[in-house]
Amino acid sequence: MSLLRTAGRVAVASSVHGRVQRRQHERWSAQDQAAAQQVPVQQVPVQAVAPPPAQDPMSRKLSQLTQLAELMEAGVLSTAEFEAKKALILHG
Repeated sequence: MSLLRTAGRVAVASSVHGRVQRRQHERWSAQDQAAAQQVPVQQVPVQAVAPPPAQDPMSRKLSQLTQLAELMEAGVLSTAEFEAKKALILHG
């Protein structure tokens, strides 16, 4: 009788383990799908369009600042991100 009792316990434990694994897999899949649907703001490149190389440095900086302002107005960049990129353009 002891062998049957042990076999029954193993079957129950295996069944519970399988259910826990399936539930965790479903939960993690749902989290991965939710994370994939969220579009992070910082993935958009700030300097997506390069100005023509024939421009003088001041014209290039002005065009970059204009593009940066357009991205901020469109809601792609926050004010802090705009200020950081503006400082890089003006001082770099």
